[in-house]
Amino acid sequence: MKDQAAPGGGTEATSPRRLSTREAAERLGVKPETVYAYVSRGQLSSSRAPGGRGSTFDAAEIDALARRTGRRAPSPAPGDLVFRTGITLIEDDRYYFRGVDATELARQYAYEEVAEWLWTGELRPGIRFTAPAEALAAARRAVDALPAHSGSTDRLRVAVVAAATTDPLRFDLSREAVLAAARSLVPTLVSALPRAAGAPPEPGGAPDASGAGLARRLWPKLTARPADEPSLAVLDTALALLIDHDLAASTLAARVAASAHAHPYAVVSAGLGVLEGPLHGAASGLAHRMLTEVLERGSAAPVVADHLRTGRRVPGLGHRLYTSEDPRARTLFALLAEVPRAAGALAAARDVVTTMARHAPLLANVDLALAVLSVSCGMPAEAGETVFAVSRTAGWIAHALEEYGERPLRMRPSGQYGGPRPPQPLPVPTGEPPR
Repeated sequence: MKDQAAPGGGTEATSPRRLSTREAAERLGVKPETVYAYVSRGQLSSSRAPGGRGSTFDAAEIDALARRTGRRAPSPAPGDLVFRTGITLIEDDRYYFRGVDATELARQYAYEEVAEWLWTGELRPGIRFTAPAEALAAARRAVDALPAHSGSTDRLRVAVVAAATTDPLRFDLSREAVLAAARSLVPTLVSALPRAAGAPPEPGGAPDASGAGLARRLWPKLTARPADEPSLAVLDTALALLIDHDLAASTLAARVAASAHAHPYAVVSAGLGVLEGPLHGAASGLAHRMLTEVLERGSAAPVVADHLRTGRRVPGLGHRLYTSEDPRARTLFALLAEVPRAAGALAAARDVVTTMARHAPLLANVDLALAVLSVSCGMPAEAGETVFAVSRTAGWIAHALEEYGERPLRMRPSGQYGGPRPPQPLPVPTGEPPR
């Protein structure tokens, strides 16, 4: 436990009808001005109404936004795939873990404590996860065999596979067995990563023998700079904040794997495979590079201008699930303000938001906050992705536990075939004349 006190509709896919601004506002449960705010943030598209008076909106797009934001929306239409979950709720620009404000949990409890809360609904102050010696040895051997240019996500994927081979009980999908695997896998991933270049050598003895929390063990894997308590608090809070965020792409992949009754290591491998995309876990690296350039050039204006001129999206801004600032970013910015060495990068991030506001009302998301941490603490651009991957491992396990209790293989959509209609003649091998 940290120092603070403990915290107390469906789509109408078949309807071609478009909605007026008033109808869209009523369906979303917001004011008409808010509908136009969604358009300005890129969360909705609109068309001019016939005669050029007002705008119209696609009903299916309105209903999808209503589901994402927790606004009023019709019940899911028959055939829609709906996931029953008791893990995360995103509503009114806040998000909750099992009904408790996630930002409060993350500020007051360590990563392992929040993970336990998400997995079990029980708060266990002071809990620490330990990497089994055999799993860690196998993971380190596998990671050490990779080429030097391998990225952190490459190393984590290999470490997961290596750790799985040492667990003969990995196919036991009972709740107790899955939780035991999770509590050992997360620290194995952290301890298997190589230390940052220039970081002091690892002290003797078992890597987890000190009883240090996960954030302290992860720190020397990200930077050679010594850890100070305010910076460690930011890292630990970031780990806790990122554990889950409803059905992100990687979480959906993890649930699909769990639906096939894949073991928890395979579930995590599925999540890591999707996380590596530039639109998901790797997004913070783009924000890191942008902030570095802002600091080098002394202003955000030319950097933002270059992005817009070349048609590139300015990273670290906007989130489809929030109409205001991402609560994860807001929480991390407040903590980063207490880190003296983060002042420059934090000012650069604020400069980006202010500069971009002249073009579109986009606010900071968690990727920009992770970039402030990585830039100010001498971490590489991929550090945010590493933090994201390690943290989200616990979330994937939480969703796997839920999915194991559902009907197996329920996620089996049907493809809409668009190829040539049969019967077609047998293909002619290349280079041979037709018979």
